[in-house]
Formats: sequence, structure tokens, C-alpha cells
Amino acid sequence: MTVEIEKITQLSLMAEEPDFFLQKRLASFKAMDDLFFPRFQKAKYRSFKLLENPLEESDTAEVLGNVPDFLQVKNGPVLYQEDEVTLFSQLSQDLVEKGVIFTDLKSALVDYPELVKEYYMTKAVLPNENKLTAFHAAFVENGVFLYVPKNVVIKEPIEMILAQKNSHKAYVKHILVVAGENSEFSFLQRVLSTENSEKLVSGNIIAEVIGKPGAKVKYAALDELGKNVTAYLNYRGYLMKDATVDWSIGMMSCGNVLGDFDCDLVGEGAHAEIKAVAVSSENQEQIIDTRVTNKAPHTIGHILQHGVILDASRLTFNGIGHIFKGAHGSDAQQESRVLILSDEARGDANPILLIDDNDVTAGHAASVGQVDPEDLYYLMSRGISEDMAQRLVIRGFLGSVITSIPLKDVQQEFINVIEGKLNAEI
Repeated sequence: MTVEIEKITQLSLMAEEPDFFLQKRLASFKAMDDLFFPRFQKAKYRSFKLLENPLEESDTAEVLGNVPDFLQVKNGPVLYQEDEVTLFSQLSQDLVEKGVIFTDLKSALVDYPELVKEYYMTKAVLPNENKLTAFHAAFVENGVFLYVPKNVVIKEPIEMILAQKNSHKAYVKHILVVAGENSEFSFLQRVLSTENSEKLVSGNIIAEVIGKPGAKVKYAALDELGKNVTAYLNYRGYLMKDATVDWSIGMMSCGNVLGDFDCDLVGEGAHAEIKAVAVSSENQEQIIDTRVTNKAPHTIGHILQHGVILDASRLTFNGIGHIFKGAHGSDAQQESRVLILSDEARGDANPILLIDDNDVTAGHAASVGQVDPEDLYYLMSRGISEDMAQRLVIRGFLGSVITSIPLKDVQQEFINVIEGKLNAEI
């Protein structure tokens, strides 16, 4: 343990991180042995390799200067990061003058330490929640910090791309989004692998959205990590009075994935929509645990989960709506549906409602099954081939998230990824 503490300390000092961040790293590392893995309904993932190689040497020198061509034509706010290095970043002078901060986490720790200290893993996610959050706090290497001040409305989507290239080091990233009072904007997160390797790599990505009173955030996330990245994805919201977050999450990675999505509605009138879709293929296993917790009166939490399972893969959806005592007038609704396209595939959809107050509304729906033959017959009767008909049905099944992505080119990328996965089966 002494060697790891020395390495963590050295890396933190070299990055000029403030002392509070180093102390949080060290405390989290020391706590890991006493913490448990998160526990989810009907989910066994102990075979997942989620704590591998956090202190391996990186190859960051190899990526310097390799800025993808498509970034040169971007007009709106965008940040591109490859492994630990931010290669491209732009934010208009108008937004800078309004007080918007959009930078990588390393720079934010140097330039805005007090802001980061106030929000980083203090509200939405705590370091000592479980072994995986502690691992994250101990070994996080970089990420993104977005701060939108009070009353600022941003019309163009804010885009962030995190590319995993290093094939032998744990990929640990943190996205911290702070939406000021009555601010409004759309944020697009893309996490992807640019290379594949024979060696298994752990991925650990946490995104926190802090919504201050009256803030409105649309958050779209498209995850495309490679086959040899075993990932823990923890996306959380912390919403104050009348704040709204609309999540649209596309789980298109190829390796085993543990998804932990949650929104705490702590202020009266807060509203969270979480839409998540997943495609599992080959021998992949994905476990998606989605929760909305109504802690204050007149809050709304809705969950929609749709998944497609191919080959010998597995997909588990857990949906949890929890209304606390005293959260009167609240609403918790959820829907989880799974399409199975192979006799060897396995899927589960588990709805859970925890209701501690009487003056509320709540409901759930869940199904696991195959493509409806009547839908296929209708399309085929109009001259469409069976393969194309099945693709159209699947695309429509996942369309709720596709259409909510704020950039047309990323919508098309989403469709292309789905098509790529379907090619192996249909």
C-alpha cells in the first residue's frame, strides 16, 4: 500500500492538484479495502474486471498533435480528450464573457479549485459509496468541468468527446456539470475507444450533474467503448427546486458494462427524465441499474429503458422509483422493455417501486420478448424485405433516445453503431 500511496502522491503533485484533491485521493484509496461493490437486483458481476491497472504508465506522448479532422469544422463549444490529454477545446468569447467555464478537469483544478472543491463528489456521488466510487476518486486521471452561471441560456449544444486509446491502463474519467440557477443548455457526451487490444482494461467513468433552482439541462450520452474495456458507468443528477434534467443514454459499448444511473430530486418541483437504450451482442453482458429518488414534494421521476439482445449476450434492466416520506404530490413512473433476437440470449427487466407516502402517483411496465410478428408482417406486406423490416422495428424501438440527441451527425453515428451490431445477427 505504501508504494501506491507514494505513486498517487507523486502524480498529484506533478499535476499541481490542490491539497484537498490529493487528500480525497488518499482517503479514498485507503477506504477501498473496507468498502463493498455496489449491489443490484438480480445482477452478478464479480467476474467483471473493474479494478485493473490504475497506475500503469501511460502513452500520452504518442497522442500529442493527433487532432481528428472532423473537429476543425465544429462551430459550437467542443472539447476533445484522448486518454489524459486534451487535444482540442473551443468556447466562444461571448460565452467566456458570460462566465461559462468549459475545460478539462486538470485545468479546472488549477484555475478554479474552489469551484471544483464545492461540487466534486460532494453531492451527486460520494467517494465512499462503494468500492468502485472510491477507486474512481483515488485514480481519476482527467475529465471535463462545465460551469454555466445563473440565468445563462446556451442555444448551441456543448459537445465533449473522451477517446480511450491507451490499451493497458485503467481509463478513469470524471465529468462535472454545474448548472447555475435558471440556466439552460444541452450537453452531449461521447465516450469511445479508438483502438482495440488483446489486454483487458478497466473503465470507470462518473458524470455528475448539479442542477441549481430552475436549471434546465438536456444531457445526451453515447458510449462506444471497445470489446476489451470492462466499464463502470455512474451517471448521477442532484436537482434542487424546480430543476430539470433530461437524460438520454445510449449504451453501445462492446465489452461488459455495469451502468449505475441515478437522480436525487432534493428540491420541490424537481423533474428527472432518464431514457436509456442498450444493444448487447456476442458474449457481452450489460447490467443497467436506473433509479430516481423523489426526496421532496411535487417531484417527477420517469424512467424509460429499452434494450436489444443478440447472439449469446445478456442484458439486465433494473428500474427503481423511490418516493420518500414527505414527498407528497410526487410522481414515479417507469418502463423497461427488452427485445431478444437469439435463442441463446438472456434478458431481464425488473421494475421496483418503493413508496413511503400516500399522496403520490406511481406505476411501472416491463416486458421481455421477441419482435412482434404483426409488425414485421405489416412492413413486409408493403414490399420491405424481412431483414430491413426487422431493422426498422428495432430502430423504432430504440428511437426515443436517438431522436433526443441534439446533433444530427451524432444521431447518424448512433444509427451506424446500431447497424454495425445488428450486422452480425440479421
